[in-house]
Amino acid sequence: MRKRIGMVTTVLICLALMLVTGCEPADSENTVKVGMVGPLTGGAASYGTSIRNGAELAFDEANESGELGDYTIKFIPEDTESVGTKAGNAFAKLIEADKVSVIIGGVLSAETLTGSDYVKEAKVPAISPSSTAVGITKGNPYLFRNCLSDELQGYQMAEYAVTELGLKKFAILYTNNDYGVSLKNAFVEKGNELAEVVIVETYMDGDENFKPQLTNIKDKNPDAIFIAGYYTEAAKIAQQALEMGLQVQFLGADGFFADELIKIGGDAVEGAYFTAGFFSGDPSPELQDFIKKYKERYKATPDMFAAHGYDAARMIIEVIKKYGPEPEQIRKGLSEIKDFPGVTGSITIDEDGDTIRDVYILQVKDGEFNKIR
Repeated sequence: MRKRIGMVTTVLICLALMLVTGCEPADSENTVKVGMVGPLTGGAASYGTSIRNGAELAFDEANESGELGDYTIKFIPEDTESVGTKAGNAFAKLIEADKVSVIIGGVLSAETLTGSDYVKEAKVPAISPSSTAVGITKGNPYLFRNCLSDELQGYQMAEYAVTELGLKKFAILYTNNDYGVSLKNAFVEKGNELAEVVIVETYMDGDENFKPQLTNIKDKNPDAIFIAGYYTEAAKIAQQALEMGLQVQFLGADGFFADELIKIGGDAVEGAYFTAGFFSGDPSPELQDFIKKYKERYKATPDMFAAHGYDAARMIIEVIKKYGPEPEQIRKGLSEIKDFPGVTGSITIDEDGDTIRDVYILQVKDGEFNKIR
């Protein structure tokens, strides 16, 4: 009787400690820990939150369905607070303290670059759903990604503009960060190979006045402006160009892909083309099922970050089922992924850990995003 009372007391103490300290019951030997590194608070929180939600949905589905047999996934997201320098601590905690088998992230390219040496040294694989910087996975057999690179987007947009739209003279306006510079470099290379880039201008995120750059561009009389940046500035650039009577075709990349582009830009962004790795209007049953489940759970429409997060998680699940739950087994499995049927389309991982996938061309038409290719 005393023994039973002692056991009950111990359980009650443990429950009390869980409430006070957040401690959890010990994980079983069949628990597979999956970490995540990304911003869940701060200025870039929307990106990390969407990826976390998509991944969480996939892992919970796997646990509930029992598709992993005796294994259960424990998902451990770490918040970088949108501060790049905190990514190292997040990777270190997940690897050294939590003993994860694989990490989703980083979310931002700078976070992934910071974590690259950590995962390589510890031999724990990581897959980023959203780090687009050129060459980020090269030279690291433990680092992968399942999103489009900036380089691929820049090349594809330039090629489409020349071969399909018949444009010949291009101006470029790029935001002066890793994303903008990578896109700019790729578009310049392919644009000059196929046609002519007549002027390149830059700006900073948060800028409001683009008329000095647009005045210089207008003097060069281009057919199109490729904006290598995000939706807010792109919309304002288009508005100010319209005010100045600058009649050009606007081109961009996945930084355009937000409803705010149309809300802010209005008629000025009508007809704009841009590249993307995801389109919520695609009628595929897999995608529409994902969108339905995501809406039911989070009361929101999933963006491309949520979709890429879901795909990264599903890739990990399938690899565990086929190869096993140990870090080296997961690394091997990720490196051998071919034609994976993701909600964002077919995904193949190449010899450098980079993704080979379809690039969508979307257009703003009648105030909505439409898939052109």
